[in-house]
Amino acid sequence: GRHRGTRMRDLYTWSAIILVVLASTAGDILQAHAMKVIGDVGHLRRSHGIFYVVRRILTSPSFMLGLFFMALAFFSLLIALSWGDVSLVVPASASLTFITNAIAAKIFLKEDVDHRRFGAALLVAAGVALLAY
Repeated sequence: GRHRGTRMRDLYTWSAIILVVLASTAGDILQAHAMKVIGDVGHLRRSHGIFYVVRRILTSPSFMLGLFFMALAFFSLLIALSWGDVSLVVPASASLTFITNAIAAKIFLKEDVDHRRFGAALLVAAGVALLAY
């Protein structure tokens, strides 16, 4: 069997990857929600000015919480990279985030995520499984 230390490092790496995926998805969904509430920033900038747009974004609770989760995802990625190989950590976290974003967008943002996107997400998951083993 594999050495206990290697198995533990793999467990830590995958735990960090899962945290990257969950935090990144939360950040993406919260920021997308914030921007849908704020509206077309190009139109707002033309009608009210850039400082109005910046103030609207920076005072949005969804945006700021999303920013927190994106920072958490970034630092979790750094931790995962300290434990695992970049050839596993980056593709696994990016592709699994693609899958969770599709699911979360359908559930929380009521986006129309069609069968083609879910099929692509499953193919990505299969690719991650090949990378992992």
